[in-house]
Amino acid sequence: MRRKKTAVVALGGNAITKKGEEDTIARQFANTRESLRGVVELIRDGYNLAITHGNGPQVGNAILRVELARGKAPVLPLGICVADTEGGMGYMIEQSLQNRLKKERIKRDVVTIVTQVIVDKDDPSIKEPTKFIGQFYTRGEARKLAKERGWVMKEDRAKMWRRVVPSPIPREIVEKKTIKNLVRNGVIVIAAGGGGIPVYIERDGALEGVDAVIDKDRASAILARDIGAELLLILTEVEKVALDFGTVFQKDLDKLTVEQAKKYLAEGHFPPGSMGPKIEAAIQFLESGGKEVIITSIPKAFEAVKKRTAGTRILLK
Repeated sequence: MRRKKTAVVALGGNAITKKGEEDTIARQFANTRESLRGVVELIRDGYNLAITHGNGPQVGNAILRVELARGKAPVLPLGICVADTEGGMGYMIEQSLQNRLKKERIKRDVVTIVTQVIVDKDDPSIKEPTKFIGQFYTRGEARKLAKERGWVMKEDRAKMWRRVVPSPIPREIVEKKTIKNLVRNGVIVIAAGGGGIPVYIERDGALEGVDAVIDKDRASAILARDIGAELLLILTEVEKVALDFGTVFQKDLDKLTVEQAKKYLAEGHFPPGSMGPKIEAAIQFLESGGKEVIITSIPKAFEAVKKRTAGTRILLK
């Protein structure tokens, strides 16, 4: 009997919280249900799946709640906020998918695993953090927070400052064996949400948390590698990767090789704050043994994978 294909599906941050909408839990559930249409089609087609998701808006809100409750409730470190959002968002995706599968009469188990991701404690970003999180502050407020709380603050917009934290490169999924066994047995696993909880290994082998955040797409590539997936499906706001995006010279791409992706990345076509990490994740996955990466929008997921009529396919050669 031929083993089913395994894929990791990376849901973008827009899957659950969309720009311009009131960010209520009811709306997050509605967006989650909508984002799973293509995922359900892949399940119906027989794929074994692991699902990851972003958590940028949610972890920002979690940090805001911590600040508003300062002096009234214990302060929660960033790692715990990441874990909390991973669990809460995993619950939303898990329940929404369970209900949809039941409606479609598809018998597959779904489970969420709060995931730890190993990083290097000497990663350069730990000494020079660059990842913006949380609220905007004036220069005066930023200076006060830096002094009182030891935060690193940088200007994000004109005259507006935000906290920056490390975003180390993910190296390995701690729970990879468990996730791989579950996925191979047909369980749909939601894991590495928000990039997972960053941890490093002490000299005695113990795990220790890091106040940092991990890029979700890079963590998805590591998860896909660690569970032996053939396909990494990155779902975002656009249907295809493009050169000269947002200009009159924009050119959508149907297919890319790793060599081409590296060239265009070096030329600046894929900025660090948008498509860059996705392309870097694709390159890393393919160079570590993956077969194919597809980048497309949530509504076009099934068309891109099965009908080959949407999305950008990235291959090793």
